[in-house]
Amino acid sequence: MHEHTVRVKTVSGTVEGFTRDGVNRWRSIPYARPPVGPLRYRAPRPVQPWPGVRYCHGFGSCAPQQRMYTLLAPGRYQPMSEDCLTLNVVAPKHAEAGAGLPVMVFIHGGGYMLGSSATPIYDGAALARRGCVYISVNYRLGALGCLELSSLSTADVTIDDNLFLRDLVMALRWVRDNVEVFGGDPANVTIFGESAGAHAVATLMATPEAEGLFAQAISQSPGSGMISSAEIAGDYAARFARQLGASGTDAASAVMAARPAELVDALDRLVAEGQRDMLGAFAIGPTFGTPYLPEDPVEAMRAGTAHRVPLIVGTNADEGRLFTRFLKLLPTSEPAIERLLAHLEPDARQRILAAYPGYPGADACVRFGGDFIFGSAVWQIAQAHSAHASTYVYRYDYATRALRWSGMGATHATELLAVFDVYRSRYGRLLAAGLDSRTAGKVSDDMQSRWLAFAGNGVPGSDWPGYRHDERAVLVLDRRRRVEVDPHADRRMAWEDFFLTAR
Repeated sequence: MHEHTVRVKTVSGTVEGFTRDGVNRWRSIPYARPPVGPLRYRAPRPVQPWPGVRYCHGFGSCAPQQRMYTLLAPGRYQPMSEDCLTLNVVAPKHAEAGAGLPVMVFIHGGGYMLGSSATPIYDGAALARRGCVYISVNYRLGALGCLELSSLSTADVTIDDNLFLRDLVMALRWVRDNVEVFGGDPANVTIFGESAGAHAVATLMATPEAEGLFAQAISQSPGSGMISSAEIAGDYAARFARQLGASGTDAASAVMAARPAELVDALDRLVAEGQRDMLGAFAIGPTFGTPYLPEDPVEAMRAGTAHRVPLIVGTNADEGRLFTRFLKLLPTSEPAIERLLAHLEPDARQRILAAYPGYPGADACVRFGGDFIFGSAVWQIAQAHSAHASTYVYRYDYATRALRWSGMGATHATELLAVFDVYRSRYGRLLAAGLDSRTAGKVSDDMQSRWLAFAGNGVPGSDWPGYRHDERAVLVLDRRRRVEVDPHADRRMAWEDFFLTAR
């Protein structure tokens, strides 16, 4: 477990990290000024330089959220604070400044309301050991960063739009200006993320200010319905103010004065209200039609105005199963599905349900819920972006016996176990015991080497054909890897119809 310290000089000052397990690590380096006091609800400001050495051995705070989501180990919780705009760097032990390694920047998921870059699964050392500089980022979550409150601005209080997106762009600028001293190539940055982090990746592809800050993008299980128009966001902002007991002109001062925990609780009530009243979009996430994000990202991709970088996008075979037990946000039951389809003409409703044989049986409902949020997003993004830039689509089918026996299968987020080499960790070995350990290792090696090849040159292996409208090739990652052409075409077309009628 031998450790020694490592120091590098960034633009803002010297940071000290440590070496362990063949990698150098720096934790919780600030990439922006703390967004506290008068800077709450404002665009992030550049970090202020510091004298001497800043010790980056331990994780600082994560963004305010419900405490149960901040568990790092049994009985150990990460502290929370608005002062959370930090990132972590992991580099191979012998990486010299200017080594020109590809850079992989990970954006964590959590529905835009929970999560942290300190979560053990996002450690990233396995990727760094294979030859990249790995960076994981915190951003403002929930009511302090992902709830669009700019419509509440007054003459005295300015609230900026799309705060979390601005945070991520600020982090990417920090990477551009500093990653060379850690051994990374600032001109070869790949952004990747899962779930809400995957949605953030897709959104950054249409954010004008992010232009030139990344060369490749990987979007693992992005979701539909996580972006709002400025009009819907304005409605949610007014509802949020009411949850805080404020309205009209006092709304801005109320959100500025509230304690973080009050804002977190009020957001939970708002999300529940939004689901009950079927407001048509999730309360939190990016907002388009604002100065910072002019266009809906999928529309921007369709029009060719998004950043034309190579993209990997994909989904997992059993996305919906996780949500039947935890975070019940998906329509995975007959009543929820019927409510969702209630506004459609009977024949349109029938066409969609025909793609799910066995409906309203439990398995068909779970597939429907997974496709409604995740499958539909992948199909739309792949269709839109592949017309203008190279696009690779995958489906992750691999599940160990333990995952299958638990009824989870290849559910939402399980591909992270392969990407981050969790099956070889102390806890991961329990998930891949006995005969599974070999196949889990093989699938993990395959996925990591493809992600790293893509980070190197924008091509994830010569045997993975690009996605094109006439062919729609999908790489299926499983015990036996294979390419399928337009799998589940009936389900893909059913959702095309649904979103056309919903527009």
